[in-house]
Parts: sequence; structure tokens; C-alpha cells
Amino acid sequence: MARYELPFAHGHGAVVRAARFWRALNRPWRRFWRGISRFLPKRLYARSLIIVIAPMILLQSVIAFVFMERHWQTVTQRLSQAVTRDIAAVIDLIETYPTEEDYANIIRIAQERLSLRVSIEPPDPLPAPGPKPFFSILDQTLSEEITHQINRPFWLDTVGDSNVVEIRIQLADKVLRVFARRSQAYASNTHIFLLWMVGTSLVLLTIAVAFLRNQIKPILQLAEAAESFGKGRPTPSDFRPRGAEEVRRAGSAFLQMRERIERQIEQRTAMLTGVSHDLRTILTRFKLQLALASTKADMKALDQDIEDMRSMLEGYLAFARGEASEDPGTFDLQTCFERLAEQAKLHECAFKTRLNGSPEITVRPNAFARLLNNVVGNAFRYASSVEVDARHGTGTLLITVDDDGPGIPEEMREDVFKPFVRLDTARNQDESGTGLGLSIARDIARSHGGDVMLEDSPRGGLRVVVRVPA
Repeated sequence: MARYELPFAHGHGAVVRAARFWRALNRPWRRFWRGISRFLPKRLYARSLIIVIAPMILLQSVIAFVFMERHWQTVTQRLSQAVTRDIAAVIDLIETYPTEEDYANIIRIAQERLSLRVSIEPPDPLPAPGPKPFFSILDQTLSEEITHQINRPFWLDTVGDSNVVEIRIQLADKVLRVFARRSQAYASNTHIFLLWMVGTSLVLLTIAVAFLRNQIKPILQLAEAAESFGKGRPTPSDFRPRGAEEVRRAGSAFLQMRERIERQIEQRTAMLTGVSHDLRTILTRFKLQLALASTKADMKALDQDIEDMRSMLEGYLAFARGEASEDPGTFDLQTCFERLAEQAKLHECAFKTRLNGSPEITVRPNAFARLLNNVVGNAFRYASSVEVDARHGTGTLLITVDDDGPGIPEEMREDVFKPFVRLDTARNQDESGTGLGLSIARDIARSHGGDVMLEDSPRGGLRVVVRVPA
């Protein structure tokens, strides 16, 4: 056996070397458990069942093995010894009293006192040995005892479900034929023990599964509530913290977190709404001043400023509405694509759509329509050809928007999601905008539990990937 010695030394270096040594020893063990974990269930309920069932099966297997090996075999051996001794006693009586007049008394004594049916037959040859059972303690044990105690040629029949065991023993000038009850030589009540063991295990397992299901159910409800809240859907009305103390604490913490987030959203929405109201008041004053102005050049410049401010104000309101509460509903992608096709005609842009799967999805309709309008609208402004591919699979909606526009450099793609950021070096500077379109789009996608990503398009421009649970 290999011998390991720790490289002990003084100072920090020895500690580092010792840590490396133990990590090297533990690495194979960690690899082993990583391999085992691939085949283990991933859900908490299944893992908890394994924790309950595995020790019970192991314990019952050990008990059954010990019982079979010790109790069953020992009892069978002792019963077989007793039956063989009785047969040996009958043989001694036959050899002691060899007259036929005494055989009747020997047969009577064997039947009344030993519970053996005995017959003395002519010295015919013993039958040929039959096939041995694959697993029979009685056949093996009884054969060994007859060989050990009687030591004469014999033939044994223990095969089948009969309650009687037949034994033939070759004597000097005759054959002794003995019929004994199987229960006399075999521990036949063992199956009762096994049935009780398996039955009680099943009852206990049923009770454990029922209690375990009740403990897992609050965790599943908490996960569903958190997932619904992450997708922007209302929390189930019947959700409340219950179960074990730790699960109750987690549920209460989730409810408090949800309330804080909702209050923060309400405060932000109220703040932006107040700012937009104040700005609209100032815009109204500007319009009144323009109506009283006389110089057309000044009026045109002021009117352009007002239009820019109005555009920025609408961007503020859209950003605020993106986080406002809205009940989930059914959204028809095909109808939305038809409206986008009408917009493409106004922008004189080639537009193509593909839809795989059901066109109906469950989202916040107004917010999701704003998301698609912002993403596809950006493509209309900066490209001459746009292609939209929507794939609605099991629980996931993937929308890909490809254009042939100027695109966005990879190192600047995250910046465009920041509010009020416009990449004028890559886009047309004459186009008006607030830089909130993609910010609103990502904000809406993430409020649904998804995201918006930018990639290179095979058409040479920009690819926008929208992925949301639906």
C-alpha cells in the first residue's frame, strides 16, 4: 500500500503545499460523485424519496439476508436432522425385527408417533435422479443429512409445490419408501415473515410519501409564485407561506420582496408621470408663445424644439408604461405581424415573416406589442429589408429580427440598452429618437422572465433575438 507523507514545513509555504496535497487526494472522489450525480434525479421530491427509500431498502435487504442465512437455514437444517433421525430409527427397527409380521407394527408406530407414512417394498432399483431445483435449501440440506446419518443409496423428491416429500432408501433386500410432510423438514412459514416485512415497509413508505408530498408542496408553490412574478404575471391568489418553518420564512421573504419591488415600480411610475405632466405644461406655454410670435423663422425653430421635446416626453411615458402593471392576456402574433407589414409599406421596406407554432401566446399584450414595435421599428428606420422569424415551442417564444442595415459594433451592443443612448456614428443622424426604444424592449422582455440580445445577422446587418417564456 502506498504511503503518503505530508510535506510539513515551517511558514506559509507548508500550509499551501498541504492544501494542494489534500486537493489532489480529493479530486478523484469529486470526479466519482460528479459522475454519479449525472444519473441522480434533479427534482427535490425525487431526491427526498430516494433519501427515504434507500435506507429502508438497504435495511430490509440486510435483515432478509441475515434471516435467510441464519434463521431459515438453521431451522431447516434442524428439521431435516429430526426427520432423518426418525427415518434412521425406522431403519434400525426394520433391521432389528426383520420378520414381516413386525413390519405392520413398525409402519403403525412410524405413522402414529413419527408422523411418517412408511411402506416396505421389493428391492427394485431406485428411480433415476431427477433435475435438481435451482434454489432449494430443503433438497440440499436433507440430502446432506441422509448421507451423513444413514449413508445408504437413496432417492429424494422435493420438487414441486406438493406438501409431501418422498424419500426412498435402498436397504439390503428391500426398499424403504417414506412420505413426510414438507413442514416437518422445512421452515415453510418463512414467507409469512417476508410478507409482513414487505407489507409493513409498504405501509410505512406510503405514509412517508404522503407526509413528504405535503412538505414539498409549499416549496413547489413558492417556486411557481416566484416564476409567475418574474414573468410579470400575478401571484396565485391561494399562495401563502406554509409548511416547515424554513419554507414559511422563505415564503414570507418572497412576499415582502414582491411588495418592495411593486412599491418601487409604483414610485418610479408616479415620478415619471409627474415629470411628464410638468413638461407638458411647459410645452403648452411654448405653443401659446408661438401663436403670438410674428417671425416665421423663429416659429419654425421653436416648433422643431417643441417636437423634439414631445418625442422625448413620449419616450419617458413609454418607459414608465413599460414597468406599469398590466394583467396577462392572449396575444396574437399573426395579427401583430400584419400590422407591422403595414408599417413596412409606409417605410418602403421589404418585410418577411415566418411563424412556427401556435400564434397565440400569454403575455401582457400592450407591453409586448410595444416591445415588437420598438425592435422592428428600429429595423424599418435603418434597413431596407427586414425578416422576422418566430418560433413558439413548449413554454418558450423565440423571435429573431434580421435586417440589412449598418449594424452595431459588438463592443457597443450593451450600451444601446442604456436609456437615452444613441449610436449616431452607426445610424442616421437625421433620424429623431430618444434612445429609449431598446431599453424599453429589454425592460419589457425581462419583466416577462426573458431577455433581448443583439447578434450579427446573416443578412449583413443586425440580428435582435427576443426570448420570453410563453
